[in-house]
Amino acid sequence: MPIMLDHTIVPAHDKEESARFFAKIFGLTYDGLWGHFAPIEVNETLTLDFDNRERFESHHYAFIVTDEEFDTIFQRIKDEGIPYGSGPGSQDDMQINHHHNGRGFYFRDPNGHSLEVITHTYVR
Repeated sequence: MPIMLDHTIVPAHDKEESARFFAKIFGLTYDGLWGHFAPIEVNETLTLDFDNRERFESHHYAFIVTDEEFDTIFQRIKDEGIPYGSGPGSQDDMQINHHHNGRGFYFRDPNGHSLEVITHTYVR
């Protein structure tokens, strides 16, 4: 069996607000608290467990999606008026990138985490 990431904790100032934001943007479901965490099932092998923290460094989370999912997520970002950008150093230039025969963009969540949406991996 290949090694797969099962879940990770995402630090947040308000775990439920953060989980709802993530679910809304990515078209997923937030079903409420599970124990101490506010989990979002990203797919059948990955759950993001949002958890309250007072202080934390921002993290980077990158998600590969289909072209159709990209268009839908990107439209939600534009509809919400969330600044986005073409690279990690230009997350508010209101452009997308076309790296590696795909498309991608970055945006920040309410906690300052950098979220990246791409249609093709950069490493293969």
